[in-house]
Amino acid sequence: MFDAARSADWAEFVADCGRFEAEIANEIRVAKFTLAELEEEQSLERLRRRHRDLTARDVFGTPEAAEAGRRLKLCAAVCEEYAEPIFAALHQAPETEQ
Repeated sequence: MFDAARSADWAEFVADCGRFEAEIANEIRVAKFTLAELEEEQSLERLRRRHRDLTARDVFGTPEAAEAGRRLKLCAAVCEEYAEPIFAALHQAPETEQ
């Protein structure tokens, strides 16, 4: 029963990672590169906290935990990739009128 409950927790976590990745992919698709959208990083922090909590509860180490860890790393990489064009746009020198 314990393993089944932890497996369900990890499955929900992986689904949340999928939603996070899909949201970032959509923002990239529509070229929505604003600081407000970068607040998705807050969602990443929530995923990280949840992963820590689930890891602490998963004392027997269910097999799904490893996949969840990989998905969390992928979410972090996706968020970093998304942040690059945002920061690049912010740091562009404004064109001067001549």
